[in-house]
Amino acid sequence: MAGLPHVSAEPQPLPSPTKIVSSGDEDKDDSLDFNEFSNYLKDHEKKLLLTFKSLDKNDDGRIDFTEVQQSLADLGLEISKEVAEKILRSIDADGTMTVDWNEWREHFLFNPATNLQEIIRYWKHTTVLDIGDSLTIPDEFTEEEKTTGLWWKQLTAGGMAGAVSRTGTAPLDRMKVFMQVHSSKSNKITLFSGFKQMLKEGGVMSLWRGNGINVLKIAPETAIKFMAYEQYKKLLASEPGKIQTHERFMAGSLAGATAQTAIYPMEVMKTRLTLRKTGQYSGMFDCAKKILKKEGVKAFYKGYVPNILGIIPYAGIDLAVYESLKNLWLSRYAKDTANPGVLVLLGCGTISSTCGQLASYPLALIRTRMQAQASLEGSEQQPMGRMVKKIVEKEGFFGLYRGILPNFMKVIPAVSISYVVYEYMRSGLGIQK
Repeated sequence: MAGLPHVSAEPQPLPSPTKIVSSGDEDKDDSLDFNEFSNYLKDHEKKLLLTFKSLDKNDDGRIDFTEVQQSLADLGLEISKEVAEKILRSIDADGTMTVDWNEWREHFLFNPATNLQEIIRYWKHTTVLDIGDSLTIPDEFTEEEKTTGLWWKQLTAGGMAGAVSRTGTAPLDRMKVFMQVHSSKSNKITLFSGFKQMLKEGGVMSLWRGNGINVLKIAPETAIKFMAYEQYKKLLASEPGKIQTHERFMAGSLAGATAQTAIYPMEVMKTRLTLRKTGQYSGMFDCAKKILKKEGVKAFYKGYVPNILGIIPYAGIDLAVYESLKNLWLSRYAKDTANPGVLVLLGCGTISSTCGQLASYPLALIRTRMQAQASLEGSEQQPMGRMVKKIVEKEGFFGLYRGILPNFMKVIPAVSISYVVYEYMRSGLGIQK
């Protein structure tokens, strides 16, 4: 972590006046009047106090290096004792190796961003990059974001980004499901032949089958996952207010499992609606009614076990790869700022999500086939173990990766679309950078 930003023991220079003007200039006339300056000071002091309180874990009015370490660990960034001490030393005015509120306030009052806040803000592993799978660990929110209500704006912006992204890549998603269920050694389906078949059967609009419910399930899933995550963190934390990385991972996985359990019937309907033939269902409600009448309530939880099992490899590998890439960048390239730029962030998010998908893909394929099998004519109902065995015997290990090509093809457009929409939504909802 040698290259962590702004951690020299020397006192830091104040930011340029233009930085303060741009932060406090409410009417955007490139100058600060007395009211704007007063408002800037009040607003900034309030934010600083919230940050100070969230760092002061034992409420003794002073921050020591262990609290700096813990606060960053809570948000998924592990740093050494030496680095934590360096950060503290750069703020500590009286040489006690602890920082009280006055020292904190004086050091940061004219500085629109702290080094800790920079690292947290830029490197939070955000779930904004929606690639169609909702198995990632939920977003972390700082105390400031929770107190000021920024968290719900960020969730709203993320939900809208996911909706647009999923709609933009829906044809590739439908192709993936189509290949997972219908493609085999004896029935080879290529991208070209698959799309040709779909267009012939239902026209251009058929490429978006199943997208409505795929977008609709974002809101309940995000809300349930966020609320469950906050509760599991409290339950699993070894000390109140402190949570280790492995506890975060467990809380995130359990929150994902809770959300998936609640909305799983929508997952089954999404697969059935995606694979439907023209005229088979008139809409979501008709689909639900027909499944219930023909197969009973149990049908809405087909493929549930492989789906829940898939959360562990996906979320675990996604988190581990992202953390490794983040720490690598911070230790090598962070000189003046913790901001890596859009391309590095998108690259890290894309690589980590792709690795997570690779690990959990066979379970996703089994889940989709189990969800679909009752609707396929002449297909026998198989339990998970027998289905895996049969696929491997007939098609070899790579039979478990049918449909991976369209799945990977949609990653980069999905990430790009969700990021652009999220940024537009952020400015629309008044979320500051």
